[in-house]
Amino acid sequence: MPETIQPTFRSDVTVQLVKATASDADVLFAARVSTLGEQSIDEIGKDPERSKGLLNYLMRERHGSPWEHTSMTFLISAPIFVFREFHRHRAGWSYNEESGRYRELRPVFYIPSAGRKLVQVGKPGAYTFEYGTLDQHDRLENTMKRSYTEAFEAYQLLLRDGVAREVARAVLPVGLYSSMYATCNARSLMHFLGLRTTHPDARVKSSPQREIEMVAEQMEAAWAGLMPLTHAAFNANGRTAP
Repeated sequence: MPETIQPTFRSDVTVQLVKATASDADVLFAARVSTLGEQSIDEIGKDPERSKGLLNYLMRERHGSPWEHTSMTFLISAPIFVFREFHRHRAGWSYNEESGRYRELRPVFYIPSAGRKLVQVGKPGAYTFEYGTLDQHDRLENTMKRSYTEAFEAYQLLLRDGVAREVARAVLPVGLYSSMYATCNARSLMHFLGLRTTHPDARVKSSPQREIEMVAEQMEAAWAGLMPLTHAAFNANGRTAP
């Protein structure tokens, strides 16, 4: 009989920028072609302050299509429930996730860290989250580990009994880690960040679930390195996608 594999537990998410064709210059090319035609490519770099001002103008006036001429692909590792929220974002996004139909899934499960707020106080639409007690954290961790272990044992039992992977996976919880490639343009990423992060410069307050915000923060850091002028304009104009 095959050896039983024991689950492992994590509290983090990981984001890797795999490839990108995304720069502030890409946006300027696209924006200036409307007034300069093919000469627009010759204008980049001639007047940095003018270019910075144009990006800010486009962001402020919500002329968003120039940012669609960019592309970024991220490799993300996170619990399945994070990806279920991710897939609400469809315009300008493409996804490919690892498949439990075609591979045996690995027993890696999510346990919230001690710093994760646990208790919802108030009604939907008007609530806050509080940390909870140490006893609540301990009970949560113990309960999740026990549940995850039992679920994965059931999964392995079904596989050993000859049940197809695509059927056996139904016993696994959404706290299981998965991985996916997510590709987007800068405009769609800004819309995502406006909804999935909290930030003091945001014009419209958002209350994302912490786990998807952890992913969003890492994606934003990578994007800010690629397009610093766009990122600055995004913050300066209330973090609202153009």
